[in-house]
Amino acid sequence: MRPLLTVLALMAGVVSAQADAPAGELVLFSADGAGQPAAVWGAGGVEPELQDKAACVSVPSGGAPWDKMIGINGVQLRGGQSYRLSISLQADKPVSVPVLVQQDAPPYKAQTRLVAKLQPGQPMDFSVNFIAQDSKPSQLVLHLGGVAVDYTLCLAQATIALSIPKTGRKLPALIAVNQSGYGLGAIKRATYIGGDEPVDFSLIDASGKVVMSGRGRPTIYDPTVGANVQVLDFSQVQVQGAAFRLKVGALTSDPFSIGKDVFAALRIDALSWFYPQRSGIAIDGKIAGAAYARAAGHVGVAPNRGDKDVGCLTGKAARTLYGDWSCTYRLDVSGGWYDAGDQGKYTVNGAIAVAQLMAAFERGAKYAGASSAVFSDSLSRIPENGNGVPDLLDEARWELEFLLKMMVPDGAPLAGMVHHKVHDTKWTQVPMLPAADPMERALHRPSTAATLAFAAVAAQGARLFAPYDEGFAKRLSAAAVKAWKAAGDNPVLYAPTSDGQQGGGDYDDDDIEDETYWAAAELYITTGAPFYLDRLKRSSHWNDDVFFQGNTAFDWRSTAGLGRVQLALFAKAMPAAERGEVVQSIVDAADRFLTLQAEEGFGQIYRPGDGKYDWGSNQMMLQNMVVVSAAYDLTGRNGYRDAAGEGMDYLLGRNAMNLSYITGYGTRFARNQHSRWYAHQVDPSLPGPPVGTLAGGPNSTLVDELARAKLKNCPPQLCYLDDINAWGSNEMAINWNAPLVYMASFLAEPGR
Repeated sequence: MRPLLTVLALMAGVVSAQADAPAGELVLFSADGAGQPAAVWGAGGVEPELQDKAACVSVPSGGAPWDKMIGINGVQLRGGQSYRLSISLQADKPVSVPVLVQQDAPPYKAQTRLVAKLQPGQPMDFSVNFIAQDSKPSQLVLHLGGVAVDYTLCLAQATIALSIPKTGRKLPALIAVNQSGYGLGAIKRATYIGGDEPVDFSLIDASGKVVMSGRGRPTIYDPTVGANVQVLDFSQVQVQGAAFRLKVGALTSDPFSIGKDVFAALRIDALSWFYPQRSGIAIDGKIAGAAYARAAGHVGVAPNRGDKDVGCLTGKAARTLYGDWSCTYRLDVSGGWYDAGDQGKYTVNGAIAVAQLMAAFERGAKYAGASSAVFSDSLSRIPENGNGVPDLLDEARWELEFLLKMMVPDGAPLAGMVHHKVHDTKWTQVPMLPAADPMERALHRPSTAATLAFAAVAAQGARLFAPYDEGFAKRLSAAAVKAWKAAGDNPVLYAPTSDGQQGGGDYDDDDIEDETYWAAAELYITTGAPFYLDRLKRSSHWNDDVFFQGNTAFDWRSTAGLGRVQLALFAKAMPAAERGEVVQSIVDAADRFLTLQAEEGFGQIYRPGDGKYDWGSNQMMLQNMVVVSAAYDLTGRNGYRDAAGEGMDYLLGRNAMNLSYITGYGTRFARNQHSRWYAHQVDPSLPGPPVGTLAGGPNSTLVDELARAKLKNCPPQLCYLDDINAWGSNEMAINWNAPLVYMASFLAEPGR
């Protein structure tokens, strides 16, 4: 490897290579010779030489593309930042040259890649925009091998510049805080949007007295908001009170408290949200609040056409989706929770939601001790208060009883499998109270994913209900084993994608290895049977980096991460070596999440690989926090608990919308989540969403008409509307409120 002269320098995500370079630009190589010296290297027998101010190499034919390379080390990017790579190359033959920015150590993960298709003659320019996946040291590499002829290539120019996208919404300067308040001993940070240099700030109390003064951290450009941001840290303050504010010049933040126990109340409200979401029961206004009183929905009383006696989907839609599948039986599938803003009930989503309510109970019982509020029989606003069963389990049972009804009966084809969903055959309008729904209801074909998800939660419920209702626990245990066996007999019965006009969501899934892993995990935790551990170890997910295969640690579609967390926290019978591997994977993932969080301007534990925020981005953040909280439970290291608490700040107002995404919490909060019955925005006689409702959060994919009309070119954090018709970013859902319950419960419990 032989070095050649070049230039580069990059610090803290803002590049500084030469005095006359544009701000935010890193000049890797320049034909005009400007900048400071560094090294272009060659590998595989190619030796770069300086010719007419260009770095040139003679490349022999043959080999693989990576057999012969030139490159430049020392490229330091900031994860999450947007960049533009520009390069000027010249060749004497028509060749295609892969150009990569990649990590400079194994496995050499690429940050970006382009293919320079060169024609003989003058230098040709190429460029690509990209978002750095992480902040690990990187390098620019050109793969020169694998060409059929000998050729000469010259590098004339290479730069990496910060890329600031054009946006459709411009942010004014603001100070974003956790509007509900900060714990006395918690990390206390806010975010200032605007300005190019660190700002001086002060914390003032309700009387206007300055409690402390400080300076913001160095400014960074945040592509998720399309503006410069900096963190204001006032963690040192240990003074209790209400109506604190942060000031930067004449700009003042929203008021917030210090020392108030926010999460104990949030646990109650987020859990109580599930009661008025119940199907098949009249909602008592004395319990849920007078505004939320309503008749029972879908109990076979006209105009309802379900859910006491529901048949399978028929006709053209059934043939298109499921071929020759049909059924002759009819089922009572009343009960359960309405899924989201619609009145459908879906096994896979119901399963992960009920799993996380039960996990909140089991986590508190094991790691917070006998005094934990999870044992309370009055933790939630529900009719079952005082029945001797913890409220978390009472609420979970409402969904579990419904899921048991979704199983195909004995003697029928596919017996033991579980129906994927039940919902209207056509979409209903907003508003629509459940008892007023006139649409026909239909069962959809069982799926392997639904059957395994049911097996997982039935096994989980079996061990948790055993001390309170042995008969119910035995029913769950038998059903879990039955479903596991049925799924094994029908391993590829996938849930398909529809045209979206069938009156409910698809929840399509054609990969069931993650559900298999999750179900095996819960069955192993409950039974201790070696068979299930053997199946876990044969899974592709046993050694997988399950928490980073998408933009969230897990969700309804990808459940292996949830299985991994459950194994780490509760698999007491697992051999020490295997359990050590599982626990270490949790700690390693949490450490990666903390690294990402430290690089974010708003404390969120979330960084989508493509830089775009996903549908349900707020829920995705919560699931990542669940992994971090598990690392705390497993190690006792306070840094994990602090990180989880700071992650909640984003949901409670420390975001670019300057809005709390949890109804009833903060000065300004989401209040118009998409719902057919919490529809006060369009019908003043109806209530808005209950206190404790989580909004889905910014969604860069503009799926609803309102978003497409109002949010074009929005930076990711600003792709949100608090409007009942903005269902792409502002829906509510059972699988979103469930992890909110889990995290609120975790943070409401005292630390070690």
